[in-house]
Amino acid sequence: MNNLLLEIGTEEIPARFLTDAIGQLRERAEEILNNHYIEFSDVRSYATPRRLALIVKGLSPFQKDTVKEITGPPVKAAFDSDGKPTRAAIGFASSQGVEVSELKVKKTERGEYVFVEIKQKGVETVTLLPDLLKRLILSLHFPKSMRWGNSNLRFVRPIHWILALYGNEIIPFEIDGIKSDNITKGHRFLSPASFVIREINSYINLLENNYVIVDQDERRRIIKEGLSRLAASVTGHVIEDEELIETVTHLVEYPVPVLCQFQDEYLRLPRELLITVMKDHQKYFAIEDEEGRLKNHLIVVSNTKEANSDVIRKGAERVIKARFEDAVFYYEEDLKSPLSSHIEALKRVIFHERLGSLYDKTERVSKVALRLSEMLIPEKRALIERAAWLSKTDLLTGVVREFPELQGLMGKYYAIKDNEDSEVSEALLEQYLPAHSGDRLPSTETGSILSIADRIDNIVSFFDLGLAPTGSEDPFALRRQALGIIAILIEKGYRITLREIVTMASEALCLDEEKRDRLTQDVLNFFEQRIGPLLESKGIEYDVIDSVIPIARDVPLSEIIKRIEAIRAFKGAEAYKRFLLSVKRIRNIIPDIEIPPLMEDLLIEPSEKVLYTDLMNIKPLVKSLMRQEKFFATLELLSTMTESIDRFFESVLVMDKRDKIRLNRLSLLKDIWATVSSVADMSRLS
Repeated sequence: MNNLLLEIGTEEIPARFLTDAIGQLRERAEEILNNHYIEFSDVRSYATPRRLALIVKGLSPFQKDTVKEITGPPVKAAFDSDGKPTRAAIGFASSQGVEVSELKVKKTERGEYVFVEIKQKGVETVTLLPDLLKRLILSLHFPKSMRWGNSNLRFVRPIHWILALYGNEIIPFEIDGIKSDNITKGHRFLSPASFVIREINSYINLLENNYVIVDQDERRRIIKEGLSRLAASVTGHVIEDEELIETVTHLVEYPVPVLCQFQDEYLRLPRELLITVMKDHQKYFAIEDEEGRLKNHLIVVSNTKEANSDVIRKGAERVIKARFEDAVFYYEEDLKSPLSSHIEALKRVIFHERLGSLYDKTERVSKVALRLSEMLIPEKRALIERAAWLSKTDLLTGVVREFPELQGLMGKYYAIKDNEDSEVSEALLEQYLPAHSGDRLPSTETGSILSIADRIDNIVSFFDLGLAPTGSEDPFALRRQALGIIAILIEKGYRITLREIVTMASEALCLDEEKRDRLTQDVLNFFEQRIGPLLESKGIEYDVIDSVIPIARDVPLSEIIKRIEAIRAFKGAEAYKRFLLSVKRIRNIIPDIEIPPLMEDLLIEPSEKVLYTDLMNIKPLVKSLMRQEKFFATLELLSTMTESIDRFFESVLVMDKRDKIRLNRLSLLKDIWATVSSVADMSRLS
């Protein structure tokens, strides 16, 4: 057994591409080897900004022998009535290089067929590797690729060298004029010369001797240990940020954390502003004390030797001072004008070329928010209106123009400085919550209403423009925004339906009735597609979800959850299975067309009269229980009809030849179904 080493040396690859590239390289290598019946014991993939590397351990020197089964003609065509082979059998055997006597017979779904087993001897792995490694490299995909020179090859960045070894042998192949070899390069600045890898086992250590830590897990460990040690040296700890650690890990080949300092005076800036400047613009790590207060220290992870730390420190401190000075300037300029002074200026900023200005957007959001307020929280109408009109004003401030990721948050800070109501201030931040799956929801009623209004306006507006998500494409994050609305509605228990919310937003667009109705239907379908997976992620059974989806657009989502809980509980009741069979029988027989209303005097048979009486007695009780949201009790009550339903089907011919009698019986069943399905579509349960 030998090991295999592949290294692709490139120009610097963007850090955001490397996590996926590491996974791709390993998975595709495993797939290619498995598809070619080459056994191995382990596959490891690595990446730095300048290289992608793969080490396969325990690679078999030969492919596995395989048996390939090739199907030929049907038995009837291959042999005559006396069992002698026909021309079809002889021709098939000849084409496969076997004797007719070697043909076998097997049964398939289409009948009996002859087949032949072809045994293929595995070839030497080394003869296959040139083609397989080339295929592996070309199979890698990245969010963005490029071409260079006169080449037609597309790759994430220009390839400078390819290292390919099997044992101690070079695997010879060529890509775009670059021939594979046993040569690699160290750190671009600390050890730029090329050097030879003679043994795969020495690869990782030799790179480290040349200032390259090729194993990303090792780089991450070095970084985290350094962050912890340096922060502790100033009695603090690094603010946890796995995303930043992942990014920095993929920005350097030789990580050396360096502690830096900045002037205390900058700590008067909002905490989030300072952290954003450090993280998003410089990839620096912020430090806080035990009480959660920022310290005037930060850590930068350099890509050079520790001996150069003083130079790195001075450079980082000079850069962060300049960035903080910019932040101070924008922040102090912003404080000179209240947020409300920017409302009129929203007219001069385009939200979308076909949807008008930010002012137009604000106007629509305000209309929807006010209608939601009137329905749900009328006592907070004034707060919601104020928050809606201020909601986009911080986008015109200097800090947010410079640091867009602080939208909402700076709005909150500025509103507090303007002495706005605390709930209005909080709502300016909470309008963007939840920002991602699992994120916190708005804590205030004003923030919740504003978040719903803003998101539903985005969804309906972009659907109206024909910019709905397609496949994996969702440039305006409408799926995430829909999930946010659903989460808020469920969490807050708001007594409002998705149809009502979508209608509000479509009316705010001032569309004609026909277009509004079509748009509402499309958006509601979009929401339904989000509800199912969301409920399934909470461990709810698929059939239960399926039973409530048909009513999800016209029933408050908080109530949908209660219905689900009742259905799940009812599935454990003794009466459930019999009742379900009876209900499904009803659903299968009633037509989807209009039926004349039920006429009591057309009920002839005793069993249909009993069933009618049971239904009339139950219907008002069902309505009362439904109003009280006692859904389990409703299902229990409905299940008491099981016996009379079964007796009806046993003794009555529903499809009577007499039109009036048949239609009347179908009308009775349809009335029962309507009563039962007011809880959920029980026919979808299992």
